[in-house]
Amino acid sequence: MMLLYAAVLLGILIFVHELGHFIVAKSLGIKILKFSLGFGPKVVGKTYGETEYLLSAFPLGGYVKMLGEEPEEELDEVDKHRAYNYQPIWKRFSVVFSGPFFNLCFAVLVFFLVFMNGVPYLLPEVGEVTAGSPAAQQGIMKGDTIMTIEGSRIARWDEMTAIIHDQPGKDLAITIDRNGATISLMVKPEKKVIKNLFGEDKEVGLIGITPSGKTEVSREGLARSLSLAFTRTWDISVLTLVSIVKLIQRVIPADTIGGPILIFQMAGQQASQGAMNFFTFMAVISINLGILNLLPIPVLDGGHILFLGIEALRRKPLSEKVIMVSQRIGLALLLLLMAFAFYNDIVRLLTGKTF
Repeated sequence: MMLLYAAVLLGILIFVHELGHFIVAKSLGIKILKFSLGFGPKVVGKTYGETEYLLSAFPLGGYVKMLGEEPEEELDEVDKHRAYNYQPIWKRFSVVFSGPFFNLCFAVLVFFLVFMNGVPYLLPEVGEVTAGSPAAQQGIMKGDTIMTIEGSRIARWDEMTAIIHDQPGKDLAITIDRNGATISLMVKPEKKVIKNLFGEDKEVGLIGITPSGKTEVSREGLARSLSLAFTRTWDISVLTLVSIVKLIQRVIPADTIGGPILIFQMAGQQASQGAMNFFTFMAVISINLGILNLLPIPVLDGGHILFLGIEALRRKPLSEKVIMVSQRIGLALLLLLMAFAFYNDIVRLLTGKTF
């Protein structure tokens, strides 16, 4: 089942990406020769109109082959107006950018549907209280529900932790509900150093409580769901870019890089936890695919955009030799990165290491 879930996830995301290139190229009058899910030898294919639609042997990608895309390709005069390389820069940019853009739009759509369906959130009910902690010293007990902090109404656990984390060493007025009775307390969060998402030290305030685990489902309206979908897509896009920078700076260890095997594992895990988890994971991977494809590395969409930018500045394209050499270097880098990701995946399988 894990392989099935992973195949569905990757198949949909690859299709969305290539569909972006396909739709924009078609709408701009560029002739599409092939639309393939997968690389390598053809497994099955069918020609409709002027385009051959393929399912190829290696599923880790796909491509849209356009007329005039190959430098050495010979074209009839009557076909040149529909060839990719004969299009103005803005058209070629639109075709290249559309793949990553469709991945980001797809993430917005998935998040929109998730928020419309309903997202569970933790209630601000206390589970365990650490002995000797500020909460224990002020009498907070298991089963208490945090109602307000400094006059701000608390409905969710993350709302409470956001306030407490930002107020280390400051007395906070907290009201709790205990079996229907309202109790007012003053609690001073301890200053603690914890690791953030990137493994960096961060000073926060903690009072020594854990959630009970009780949840409710938040279902949003149309406008609110759409707004949250855009916000969530933006936040994860920024997080992806920051993560890439942190990897380069070696703040994030290189052994956290994962490849297809990790995606296969996580797709199965998320699917086993419910459809909404699986679709949320799909949206995150779609964002990652979109952002990574925009990196200025030859052979990626971002590399093509870089070449188009240089062409716009020079008012003439780069030589075919420079482009071909750059793409070979880019391909070699990607293959090395993929090999390293596979290595990390295999080490995790053999050692049982998790994140």
